[in-house]
Amino acid sequence: MPRRALLLSLLLTVLLAACSAPGETPVTTVTLRLWDDQVAKAYGTSFAEFERQNPDIRVDLDVVPYADYFVSLPAQLERGQGDDIFWLNSAYLGTLADSGALLDIERVLPGRAERWVPAAVDQYTRDGGLWGVPALTDGRIVTYYNTALLAQAGVDPTTLTWSPDPAKDTLLPALRRLTVDTAGRRADEPGFDPTNVATYGFNAGRDLQAVYYEFIGSNGGRFQAADGTFAFAEPRSVEAFQYLVDLINVHHVAPPADDTNDNADYARDAFLAGRLAIFQSGTYNLRNVADGATFDWAIAPMVAGPAGRVSVVNSVVAAGNAKTPHPEAVARVLDWIGSEPGADPVGGRGAALPAVTGSQQKFFDYWRERGVETGYFGALGGTATIDPPTGPRFGTGSRVFSPILGEIFAGRLPVAEGLQQAQDSANAAIRAG
Repeated sequence: MPRRALLLSLLLTVLLAACSAPGETPVTTVTLRLWDDQVAKAYGTSFAEFERQNPDIRVDLDVVPYADYFVSLPAQLERGQGDDIFWLNSAYLGTLADSGALLDIERVLPGRAERWVPAAVDQYTRDGGLWGVPALTDGRIVTYYNTALLAQAGVDPTTLTWSPDPAKDTLLPALRRLTVDTAGRRADEPGFDPTNVATYGFNAGRDLQAVYYEFIGSNGGRFQAADGTFAFAEPRSVEAFQYLVDLINVHHVAPPADDTNDNADYARDAFLAGRLAIFQSGTYNLRNVADGATFDWAIAPMVAGPAGRVSVVNSVVAAGNAKTPHPEAVARVLDWIGSEPGADPVGGRGAALPAVTGSQQKFFDYWRERGVETGYFGALGGTATIDPPTGPRFGTGSRVFSPILGEIFAGRLPVAEGLQQAQDSANAAIRAG
């Protein structure tokens, strides 16, 4: 070999050796898909410590807005692609678990279930397998309210009840006092202009988690039957939907559905901007409200109905992709997510209520120190519940009924007729498989 070529070869060997020092451990990147910016910030702290303890693993967060989250995920998993770990709610559990897309946590991390909220473990156990590490639990739905707006209108949020019987309904009269047009006229005053509203009273709309599930439950209705088929066209559920739709289109005390149907954050942003007096939502918006509100606010129990305060109580899991190319690294990250050291930053920052039992007190302590009553997310807000979304084909049905519900909330379909159409179409879709 010519001397010049030999020198270049030796130089290249030295440079390669310098880049890959003897004994250096290669780093595996694990991607984690989630939909909450506040938890993502807390995870930044959490995974910094994880990576310090596990220098051979790097965790990259993939934050996808909830409105888009499940649009692409099922198809990616079906192709054997997608993130290594991803948040999952119960609406899509059955389909993905039955398709073999998820790691069985009992096999990957045996003996860990005692760490987690039992209700979350139960919700994600199917056919003897646990199909995700419980990450968050929402607790009960509550109402956030603008204290100045309610004081000006003389409204006590703890006493609000709704009813299909106008003689028993205290919510609508209160919302009419809270809704004000750009000329300063309230919805219960002559000359009120519903086309130019400055402040709405309440976030009625197509929000399964925080609104219409609660109204159905608090009227003694149901959304699904025991076999997982849809049952929301039954009379009590129709009454609940009719009440909500009328708040929007008849009484004009809630934002138009064309604003809220395709923007899951519209009501929250309107509340933070002072354009919504009462915002019914869950723990998942507590950090957003605390960070974004420039006015005094507080929390009250959710609005009661004829059957009382009936809330959906949901949890979120971190699911492992069964087709991940590095299952050992994924198992270590999942173990961290479901541990106290991994979940403490989520609770300690007040970002969300962890499903890791030992980390929950940090969430309650954080908000108590800031004068926020978090007990309404628990027993102080009631104990009655409506079952969360369930069944292996709920996601399939949801893709069918959601646009029809959007037309109902927009007032373009009569409530009873539209609900029957939505129910029939969704049930046909799940039967078709």
